[in-house]
Formats: sequence, structure tokens, C-alpha cells
Amino acid sequence: MATPTLQETGRPNRGGRPRDPSRDGVIRAAILRLLADVGYNALTMDAVAAEAGVGKATIYRRWRTKSDLVVDTIAEMNREGTPAPDTGDLVEDLRVMLCSLVEVLNGPTGSASLSLLSTLPHQPALAQAFREGPLAVWRGGFAEVWRRAEARGDVAAGTASSAVAQAASGLLVQRWLLTGEPLDEQYVETVLDTVVRPLAQAAAPA
Repeated sequence: MATPTLQETGRPNRGGRPRDPSRDGVIRAAILRLLADVGYNALTMDAVAAEAGVGKATIYRRWRTKSDLVVDTIAEMNREGTPAPDTGDLVEDLRVMLCSLVEVLNGPTGSASLSLLSTLPHQPALAQAFREGPLAVWRGGFAEVWRRAEARGDVAAGTASSAVAQAASGLLVQRWLLTGEPLDEQYVETVLDTVVRPLAQAAAPA
């Protein structure tokens, strides 16, 4: 007989011991590992509890359904730790951002995200959490770097909201998703030299 999923067996919080916030990070890390290994459809409450080293009751005190569990984890992706460099130089700021993005895409968050891509069109709550969580955090960080460059007069006004500002991160995501080629700091340097610097120079005020 198939093991019921968390979504199928979810039940409301019925009280008991108060929630221990220190366990949230452990549970979310376990969820990311499991998503990368088995995907959303095969994710179960039993597996999450075992991977995190907690009891089922600890899971249920936090989330009622599998969807709630994954949505919350996605929403929290990258909220802490996303760099906000301000070196005074656009290329150096973007180097910090892009190298950090490479680390994320090559790590547990990237692996879990890949496993969810086919699920997002069928799970609106997950798709919304993805847009408002990790995508919003990274888009906001890159936009801030370009806005600072605008404020310094390095690039023309409006560049931060243009395709120019999206080009560098877009190339990294394309390689991560589609080509299977190495995604590393060497590629970041190639993007900076062949794409970012020429685009920044073209976007400089006359």
C-alpha cells in the first residue's frame, strides 16, 4: 500500500508544546535535500521528519499540508545571505552578486529548484512563492546594484529596469537550466568581460 503524503494526511495543529523556532532551519534544509532527491510529488511527511531528525508532530505544529510546507520553504529561500555589495564599482558589485548566485544554483537550493520547475505550472501557490521569494530577492539585489550605478552617474537613468541589467544573471540561469556546461567563477569572469563591461559602457551617460 502506498505511503500517504503529507498533503493527504495533513491535520490541524492541536496544541501541545510550543513551537521551537530553532528547528525551522533544520526542517527547511531537510526539505531542500529531499526535493532535490525525490521531487515534490514523492515528498512525504515521514521522509521529512526522518531527514530532519524530528518527530511528525514537530512537522505538523508548523505546517498542515505538504503544499504549506514547501511553499513556506520556497518563500524563505535566500531571504538571508543574499549579498548587497556596495564597492563603488558596478563590475565589482556584479562580480560579488554573480559568484554568490553561482554558489546558490550549484547548491541545495538550486537542486531543489530544478526539481520543482515541472511542478510550478500545476501548483499556483508554489509558483507564487517562487516568484515572491527567491526570484524577487535576487531580482531586487541586482536591480539595487544597477540603481547605485545610476546614482553614481556610471550608467544612464532607467538602466536598472532595462534588459541590460538582466543580461548577466540571465546568462547564468540559461547555462544552469539548459546547456549543462560548467557554471563557475570562470564563467562569471567571461560574462563580466564580454557582456557586462560592454553593456555598461554603452549605457554610460553621453
